Order: sequence, then C-alpha cells, then structure tokens
Amino acid sequence: MSHEDMKAVVRNAGDDFFIAVSPSGHAVALDTNSERRSAPSPVELLLMALGSCAAVDVIGILQKKRERVTDYRVEVRGERRDEHPRSFRRMEVRHIVTGKAVSPRAVAQAIELSENKYCSVAATLRPTAEIVSSYEIIEAE
Repeated sequence: MSHEDMKAVVRNAGDDFFIAVSPSGHAVALDTNSERRSAPSPVELLLMALGSCAAVDVIGILQKKRERVTDYRVEVRGERRDEHPRSFRRMEVRHIVTGKAVSPRAVAQAIELSENKYCSVAATLRPTAEIVSSYEIIEAE
C-alpha cells in the first residue's frame, strides 16, 4: 500500500464502543461514553497522534546528533472551541528531555525540524489549530 493511499476501518462494537483498525492492521478500542472512559476517545487519539508524531522525530534527530538522552517524554495539551464542531483552537506540545549535558540548541533544532519539516500530523492540524512547542531539559543523575 502506498503512503498516499491509507485506509483505516472503524467498526461499531455496540454500547458506545468502536474498534478502529489501522492501515497496518492494528486494532485500537475507542470509547465514546464520556462517563465510562474505558478506552481513548477519537479526540484523545488525536492528541496522542500529535505527541507521538513529534516524539518520533525529535528523539530520532537527537540520537543522530549523538545527544546523551536517558529519558524523553512529550506532553500534549489541547484547548477546544466551545462551539460545535469543538475543534482544537490551540495545542501545546511540551518535550521533556532527560540526559547528560544535552544541548538546548540541539533540542530546539530537533523540535523545529519536526514542527516545520517532518511531522505530518502537525502539518495536517496546523491550518485550524495553533501548535505551540516548548521544552525542558533535566540533567540526569
């Protein structure tokens, strides 16, 4: 299957549950009952998609730059509009990098490359949502 032509399939599983199957064949449960919340909602998956897209790029670039990263995580916060459809107005992507003498310049460059060149999820969301990135570097013990 070409990258241009990808197909996901979402099946109703009853009782506000859905099973989404990715183009590569992996199943993910979704729960649209906001009281129960026993699986991610479609909107939560969107936050996870943005965070993971950015994370893959940034950690890959930092590894290529031979930065000594011992731990790395991305936190994504989304602010939605009040009116329907409740699309995201702003998304904040915070990169938390732990390592030994990690270069702030390298982290900033990696984030910039991800945001402007590599992350297709950010590029898809950016026309309608402001995406703001920040980072924090923690010196490893």
